[in-house]
Order: sequence, then structure tokens, then C-alpha cells
Amino acid sequence: MNDIVIETRNLTKYFGKTLALDHLNLQVPRGCIYGLLGRNGAGKTTAIKLMLGLLRPTTGTATVLGCDCQNLTPQIRQRIGYVTEGHRLYRWMKIGELAKFQQAFFPGSWDDKLFNDMLDYFELSKKQKIKTLSNGERAQVSLAITLAPNPELLIMDDPTLGLDTAIRRQFLEGMTEHIERQGRTILFSSHILSDVERVAERIAVIDRGVLRADCKLEEFRAAVKKVRFNFAEAVPGQVDIPGLLHSRQNEKELELTLIGTTVEQIDTWAKSAGATYHKDIDMNLEDQFIEFTAPDTNRSLFQWEEIK
Repeated sequence: MNDIVIETRNLTKYFGKTLALDHLNLQVPRGCIYGLLGRNGAGKTTAIKLMLGLLRPTTGTATVLGCDCQNLTPQIRQRIGYVTEGHRLYRWMKIGELAKFQQAFFPGSWDDKLFNDMLDYFELSKKQKIKTLSNGERAQVSLAITLAPNPELLIMDDPTLGLDTAIRRQFLEGMTEHIERQGRTILFSSHILSDVERVAERIAVIDRGVLRADCKLEEFRAAVKKVRFNFAEAVPGQVDIPGLLHSRQNEKELELTLIGTTVEQIDTWAKSAGATYHKDIDMNLEDQFIEFTAPDTNRSLFQWEEIK
């Protein structure tokens, strides 16, 4: 059995003259929860639609479960669960009607008990029409519909969009348990970085269509750091330190965002630059992601921005 569930090779997509995805090379291993990160318009949804054969690439290829994405067979599609961004469902159907419609595509794998249990947990009735549901309730139905066939691969585009904090947490914990117990694979994008930080084992960061990071989550967390330096006199005009991403300063303080810089390199630079004191600043994944993908500019967006 192939240990790589999704693989893209130089996957590229133009919309007219606009480049949406630029030579994406990605491998998603089996039995992994894989987070796809990027700012709005970075190319995440385009990448997912290309993987599912919903868009045709300009150049490059992609395979899912060993099958070329432009020729996914019905048998392969039955092994894939897909939650769309915005949870688009047939609004004129009742929940029960939608379940029967969806079940027809998964005749041998649909788990009716699992679907009913999820509706009970979400306190939804099969008699409710989709058009009467709130955004959060439509998200709940979408998740139940996707998980009921017990797919081998889950591909989800912002799957927890519209869910409140408690239900989001329970779903993510259940997703982790599902992976560990049954060896399933999940690729999901999310704008809620705390969700990614809670469950993802690996992450890919796409920035303006370009893959900028593809690693284990803990490797990314260890690599991106922010350090604040204090000086008795003025901040030095030249900052020459390995891994520098961004710098901000006021009269006697300098704040550097670094990637892959060792403690020894930081200590050495601080001593050579004449810093009287320096310390790491705590960052969560969201802080690190924002710094990692921030434009390369020292210009403040607002006049009140300063180091505090």
C-alpha cells in the first residue's frame, strides 16, 4: 500500500493572466492530519479543487490515492470525503432527504448509526429543511454527511467554519481519535490557527501561490521566533544575523523575527551589537504564521504601531 495519499508535482494554475498556484510540490503521508495554511487568496482552495479534479491545472499533475486527479474513478471518489468552504448544501431538501441522496453514492460504506448519532449530538432533526438552518447548523450537517461514509481520506476546506468553540473542539478531538483508531488521512485548510495547532501533525504554508513551508508542526514552531534586544545607546543601523525575516525598532529597542536561527547565533549577534539584554517573545502558531507570511517591509500600517 502506498504511504503517500496525495502527491502534487509542479502543480500550477493560472486564471487568465493571474497566477493562483505556482509549481506546488506536496506529499501527504497516510494516517496524517495535515494542515494547509495560507492567507485569503493564497491558493489553498485552488490547490484542493485541483487535487479533487474540480479544476484542470495549467501545468503539473496531482494524484490522490494513487489515481490521477483528472481521471478520478467513481471507486476512488467513494473513498474520499470532501467538506466545501461555506458548507454548500441543497437548501430545498430536508436533512433526511439529503442523507438518502448522499447515501446512494456510498452503497457499501454508509454508516447510518454514525450519521444519526451526529444529528442527535447536534440536536438536529431529519425533518428540518436545509434553508431553515443557521450557518453553524449547516456546517454540522455537512460534517455528518461527510463522515457517515467512513472515508479513507478527508479533504476539508475550513471544516469548522460556523461552529461554536465547544463543538469545534469536540469535532477536532473526535477527528484525531478517528485517525489514530482507523488510520485515516485528513487534509484540511483553516483560518482558525488554534484548531490547526491543536490537531495537525504536519503543515504546509502557501503564500501567494508558492509553497513556503512543508514540515512537521513542531519543526515550524521551533524555527520561527521573535527576539527583543535592549540597548543602552541607539539601536545599530545594520542588522546582520542569520535567518532575519523582519525587524522593528524604537529608540533603544529592537525586535527581530527570525527563522532557523540558533540560540548561539542570537547570543553572538547580541554581544557583537552591544545589546545590554535580550529575550524571546512568546508566540502561538497564529503569531508565527502572521510573521512568516508578512510582507517584507518595515513600514507600519498605523501610526500607533510600536514595540511595547
